[in-house]
Amino acid sequence: MERQTLASSSSSTSGISIISPPPEDAWITTYQKLRPQWQSLSSSNQTVIPIEVSRVNQFDAARLDIEMSAMLKEQLVKVFSLMKPGMLFQYEPELDAFLEFLIWRFSIWVDKPTPGNALMNLRYRDEHAVEARGKVRTGLEGPGLTVFQKIGYCIATVGGQYIWARLQSFSAFRRWGDTEQRSLARRAWFLMQRIEGFYKAASFGNLLIFLLTGRYRSLIERVLRARLVYGSPNMNRAVSFEYMNRQLVWNEFSEMLLLLLPLLNSSSVKNFLRPFSKNSSSNLEGDEALCPICQATPTTPFVALPCHHRYCYYCLRTRCSATMSFRCPRCSEPVIAMQRHWGSVGNIITQKE
Repeated sequence: MERQTLASSSSSTSGISIISPPPEDAWITTYQKLRPQWQSLSSSNQTVIPIEVSRVNQFDAARLDIEMSAMLKEQLVKVFSLMKPGMLFQYEPELDAFLEFLIWRFSIWVDKPTPGNALMNLRYRDEHAVEARGKVRTGLEGPGLTVFQKIGYCIATVGGQYIWARLQSFSAFRRWGDTEQRSLARRAWFLMQRIEGFYKAASFGNLLIFLLTGRYRSLIERVLRARLVYGSPNMNRAVSFEYMNRQLVWNEFSEMLLLLLPLLNSSSVKNFLRPFSKNSSSNLEGDEALCPICQATPTTPFVALPCHHRYCYYCLRTRCSATMSFRCPRCSEPVIAMQRHWGSVGNIITQKE
């Protein structure tokens, strides 16, 4: 029995083929063979997603930067409010250039967004160093501006605007556009007009391209290839339209008042509000000795006829000359003539005179 078992086991083992182990570099060889196919397959499945930065955000950022510069200018002007009037007006271009330089120095030069860009979650990116490969999500990829782009931005925005403003004021003061000027001055004037027209036409064309593509809102950004992209992927707009609406309502209200105030008769309004005044009865006797127009003691007293209320000569004369139907502010009687206050008899000056 044992011999039969051994024989059967030996016969079964003789039928099994022994497999030799693979070589040591088999995995490396297989990887090198399949790597080109895998790369071609992965590259075919990848798609480039273009960056869509909101055009409204970019325009709002530019507007906020302008408002910030105006606020800084208003505060700086208040510092010089006690000085000679009109002195700061001579150096207004220098003041604007100084404020723009400060904003550039503490924002773009140190790789930080401007105040408007920060509120809109935007930053500048160097498009020269960005390649369209892989999937682009939010625009966070890519470096900031180079030193050359920063200096070029400062020269164009700060220096260019200052030089152009000074050149325009100087040419207007020297009257380069007059026909009596020399041919050289007139040529310089026409050259300035053509440059300004060309710049406006180019800006309009850039605006149309920006509305179509959403890239480079100004010519300076297009020349420098400085594109606005999002700075953070999880940040909403930080601007509340509530304050903007209040500002718009106040501006419209102030413009309406500026339009209506010249049409109102101040004397009639005062007479209408006089009965509601608390001190009208107590100050009535004291006010009789004062001119109802300038509220001062008349130096050259004249009386209005027929009500005989005293006025300053110049106050009453100018009002009668300006308004043919002038009424006395105290009694609302129409003034038909004026008479000197000395004695009972005096020269009577009619309103027509």
